[in-house]
Amino acid sequence: MDQNTRFDAVIVGAGFGGMGAAIALNRLGMTNLAILEREDDLGGTWHVNRYPGLAVDIASVTYSYSFEPNPYWSRLFAPGAELKRYADHVADKYDLRRYMRFGQVVTGARWDGEARHWVVAVDGQEPVTGRYLLTATGFLSQPHTPDIDGIDTFAGRVLHTTAWDEGIDLAGARAAIVGTGATAVQLIPEVARAAAELTVYQRTPIWVVPKVDMRIPAVVQRLFARVPVTQRAARAVSDGILEGLMISAVLHYRQAKLLNKSAAAASRLFLRTQVADPDLRRRLTPDYDFGCKRPTFSNRYFRTFTQRNVNLETAGIERIEPDGIVTADGRRTEIDTLILATGFNLWDVNFPAIEVIGREGLNLGKWWRDNRFQAYEGVAVPKFPNFLTLASPYSYSGLSYFTTIESQMAHMTRLFGEMRRRGADVFEVTEDANTRFLDRMTANLDDSVFYGGSCSTSRSYYFNQHGEAALLRPTSTANAFREARSFPLDDYELSAPAVVG
Repeated sequence: MDQNTRFDAVIVGAGFGGMGAAIALNRLGMTNLAILEREDDLGGTWHVNRYPGLAVDIASVTYSYSFEPNPYWSRLFAPGAELKRYADHVADKYDLRRYMRFGQVVTGARWDGEARHWVVAVDGQEPVTGRYLLTATGFLSQPHTPDIDGIDTFAGRVLHTTAWDEGIDLAGARAAIVGTGATAVQLIPEVARAAAELTVYQRTPIWVVPKVDMRIPAVVQRLFARVPVTQRAARAVSDGILEGLMISAVLHYRQAKLLNKSAAAASRLFLRTQVADPDLRRRLTPDYDFGCKRPTFSNRYFRTFTQRNVNLETAGIERIEPDGIVTADGRRTEIDTLILATGFNLWDVNFPAIEVIGREGLNLGKWWRDNRFQAYEGVAVPKFPNFLTLASPYSYSGLSYFTTIESQMAHMTRLFGEMRRRGADVFEVTEDANTRFLDRMTANLDDSVFYGGSCSTSRSYYFNQHGEAALLRPTSTANAFREARSFPLDDYELSAPAVVG
């Protein structure tokens, strides 16, 4: 390594993606790492999000590293605090805290071709250099604040779900929640239990199916701990269910349209059992196909709207006043607490979450937005040497974020192993390999609900500003892992440092 290059690799983000990357690099013998995290602790979304009702919406046995199972999940769908404790456990077991620097706001990174390393800018500090740069900033890391007229004039309490005040008491509040996405589905029943009045402002209804959740008995936890194969079997069942829903019903919509329609019918039937009022049911029923927008699980969401203190508002918001909200039809609701469950901004500021400048001064974010969002095997981009983007277009594999992380770890293992064999220190994916992968992914998406179904009214974050559903990898999970372990090595150009003397 050049004497001016401080680290083997700089990882941006100390969530599960960043920790997985560090584990993979450690296994490859790289121990001179820096993990830069803007928050004051590790865990990513499970550190930042602390709103009432927070829980995984994928079974806990699947939403965890397969190589580091946790036999002690309290529920089938664990609450958020347990995910944070799991993150702490992983960091401690794999000795990752020694690499972590908190409160480090990375503002950008640029490739220095002469020094053959990345220069990473950190707000208020000296730049950090690393031979390799890995961005593990997550898919949902940039909160979206809606551009509503008058929102800055509101005089009451304002809460965003990503900055929840755990000390706040909502008892007796006249609250409004803006948004009905997956986060709101968890939050709304909890707020309704405390608030005197709750008005929910919905732009787009969401598909909700029953949540088969339950406590995991202590005897089962002990069995998982003593006989790990039993937990692996439980994970296999969970994986199979998710694979069927995501891969078949959503990504293979044309071939499995009946399965997709059956999922929608199950949600409608569930809604009918929860809500007797036909007008309320109509307003809660999506007019787009199942899977266009991320569906979710809840046993309480629909029923909450039948409570006397809860009102569903589907007219658009005209403006926010210091003590109320006025809808497009002129009706005004007085509130003292405004809760923003308005999700995240993926395509404008999250891909990438920092400014990344590659060879020839190419700005990654601008290039993606001016052209098409793309990344070879969901990790590498031409003209960005020694750069892996771990939360990127076409990277999210169908089961869970952990499936994505582990397939990327496998890709890193193959790539860096070949570099070591050749004595190389710089890699760059070829234009041809990237184009072939992009063409294959976009062709596969022709079978998906995104292009074959009716999604125009879904307002889904799956779609970018080009109208492409470029978030999910449209293949089976098995394919993602197989390609991570066997992609053609000549898809990358590898180079070694020049020999001096």
